Amino acid sequence: MNTTHVFRSMRSTEHYFQLPLDHEIPDGEAITVFAREISSTEHADPSTLPWLLYLQGGPGGQSPRPASLTGWLAEAAKTFRILLLDQRGTGLSTPANRQSLPVRGDGAAQAAYLTHFRADSIVRDAEAIREALGITSWSTFGQSYGGFCTLTYLSLAPQALDRCLVTGGLASITADADTVYRATYERMAERNTEYFDWYPRDREILGEIVAHLAHTQEHLPDGRALTVPLVQMLGMFLGGNTRVHALHYVFEGAFINTPGGKRLSDTFLSAIAEQADRTTNPLYALLHESIYAQGAATNWSAQRVLDEFPAFSPDAAVPLLTGEMVFSWYFEDDAVLRPLEETARVLAEHEGWGQLYDLSVLAANTVPVAAAVYAHDVYVDKELSLQTAAAVGNMRVWETDEFHHDGIGDDGSGIFARLLKMSYETR
Repeated sequence: MNTTHVFRSMRSTEHYFQLPLDHEIPDGEAITVFAREISSTEHADPSTLPWLLYLQGGPGGQSPRPASLTGWLAEAAKTFRILLLDQRGTGLSTPANRQSLPVRGDGAAQAAYLTHFRADSIVRDAEAIREALGITSWSTFGQSYGGFCTLTYLSLAPQALDRCLVTGGLASITADADTVYRATYERMAERNTEYFDWYPRDREILGEIVAHLAHTQEHLPDGRALTVPLVQMLGMFLGGNTRVHALHYVFEGAFINTPGGKRLSDTFLSAIAEQADRTTNPLYALLHESIYAQGAATNWSAQRVLDEFPAFSPDAAVPLLTGEMVFSWYFEDDAVLRPLEETARVLAEHEGWGQLYDLSVLAANTVPVAAAVYAHDVYVDKELSLQTAAAVGNMRVWETDEFHHDGIGDDGSGIFARLLKMSYETR
């Protein structure tokens, strides 16, 4: 039974669906997939509104849990009835983590299970949900990985789509993981340079932190030893539009005087712990490289490609900060991920990944698509995005340097409104 709550001018209805783990075996094992329907109480009868499916970024991120209509959600609720999908394995959709995955068996069995948790399965879930709700067709809004899922949706079931909006998520439809990570390291190097040109003292502090760790052991609040690669994870801040400047506050409070001498502050250590924490989204680490895989194994691509970019080496005097990369040591270092180390290894070595995109279908696409491509996006390379845009029919691109990867967090309503308007202007 679906439960509806009304608060702060927002109507929220919970939906649970029993769907096949493997859509090729519809009568086989089932999983639960959760989605939350959102509408504005300004619409007395939301059933008269067209539907919008929101595809969350990730992989491994649950859908938003709104307490009120703000940002892009407020803008979308003016004209749409919105469905926030917890992609399989996240949120309330049969969670996949260190607590639940051991039910599957050993690492190989867990990895085999997780091969059904990529964009193709997410899209087939969406299609099953659309049919279950009696929806003839709907529009989609995909942020980051949600844009990857959008391209898969356009490949598999374009007839179900009215229009598609994408922000920071035009994936390369032909490049392998190594190509993607080479571009990512290049963009991250540029962003490091930009950041440390703004805050040159922070580069000095980073060097002091590296030197400090060479002779003094520090620990994160969860007890694990602080290493230089963990410090480098602060580069996650660099993907933000305004969040990037918050990194300065982390560095300026890095050290504190104690009876035992100068040490790294609890505030600084907590900031690193927050960036490194995978408690709520272990699928990010487990599946991140697989979202680029079509056929060949990824074999820890980001880790291998790192050797081509020595400025990111933790052995450098002042190493550059890393970003959206996943390394095998995550699964050795992090107590949350350690039970999944064998699972991660098997996934990295998996060679049977299916195709996520149909290039001929995308080339002939007639569904209106409007995409924001961020010129300096450190996670989804602009040049690769523009190559994809040129290969997909009926797509309009707004290339902008006003925002970075998390643009909808800064001006979600403006970005959504602009893309929606563009989608009505596609040829």
